[in-house]
Amino acid sequence: MKNKIYTQASEISGLMGLTPAEEADMQRILDIYPMAVPEYYLSLIDWQDPDDPIRRMCIPSLTEVDMSGDFDTSGEADNTVVTGLQHKYKETALILSTNRCAMYCRHCFRKRLVGSNEAEIAKNFSAMLDYIKAHPEITNILVSGGDSLLLSNETLETYLQELTALPQLDFIRFGSRVPVVYPYRVLDDQNLQDIFAKYARRKQLYLVTQFNHPRELTAEAREVIKFFLGAGVMLRNQTVLLKGVNDDPGVLASLLRKLTSVGVAPYYIFQCRPVRGVKAQFQVPLHKGLKIVEMAKGGQNGVGKCLRYCMSTPRGKVEIVGEIPDGRMLFKFNQAKSEADAGRVFVEPVQPDQCWLDLPCA
Repeated sequence: MKNKIYTQASEISGLMGLTPAEEADMQRILDIYPMAVPEYYLSLIDWQDPDDPIRRMCIPSLTEVDMSGDFDTSGEADNTVVTGLQHKYKETALILSTNRCAMYCRHCFRKRLVGSNEAEIAKNFSAMLDYIKAHPEITNILVSGGDSLLLSNETLETYLQELTALPQLDFIRFGSRVPVVYPYRVLDDQNLQDIFAKYARRKQLYLVTQFNHPRELTAEAREVIKFFLGAGVMLRNQTVLLKGVNDDPGVLASLLRKLTSVGVAPYYIFQCRPVRGVKAQFQVPLHKGLKIVEMAKGGQNGVGKCLRYCMSTPRGKVEIVGEIPDGRMLFKFNQAKSEADAGRVFVEPVQPDQCWLDLPCA
């Protein structure tokens, strides 16, 4: 089992061929935005390729010091109703269960808290349960983080025991990159497997993964997928469109085909958010992104065509629908915080290099 976690610049300096000055520069970045890369995921990198997509997702770049953008691009602070519990959409409550991940992705939209800041994560599960019970319109829970599968087995079972007992909930989702970056967390833990198999018999569970590149679908990752499907847990995937990783129609099409072939339904392709330390190195212009997504969808079967290309804004998930000849683009609220926006279709002018849509608060 590859279980070492690389956290310091000195541990990967030799692999990257860094000079002492470059190593010091990287360590200064890590003092702000921590690095954690499991040995398993590190082994997927082609070190001979300086533009390797796996490397881009896990190894810091000097562009992370770019402070343009924002730390909270979708209004999470405004939707927090109990510390660690967000209620943005009427039917869904989101639990920030931990600030820990098996790997700290360099494109993470929660860089403000992952690996360092515990101020926003769940502290009082009873208070969260009380809120959920007092709001019967909530019909599903998303347990996120950080990475929800980095919770202890004891905590996971507590969450599942309590949440599966609520009649108002139709299903429970867990957001995790563990199957992608550290599959041994599942493969080597029979107790974890037993917990999910047990509670999947009580209520429908979903695991929402984030595979961003075809090379992430290794034999080990497929074994994790096979376990969850066999236990009755449905799998959905949310891919982030990332410059230098999957901003190529062929690469993205291959990823989508491989996902559907192993029973993981593509769910969303998300526009990378304008997060500080992320925006400068990973965002793809909207016009280009739409073309990439549509070309990739063109080679899929019916299941692979069901995904939506969206961006998460403070007002809701906005689907990027199409282009109009005059340079404007067509958008639709796939989910909305306000009833007035629900399902609303609108048109906005979008510049060739524009990567985000700033929507005034309703």
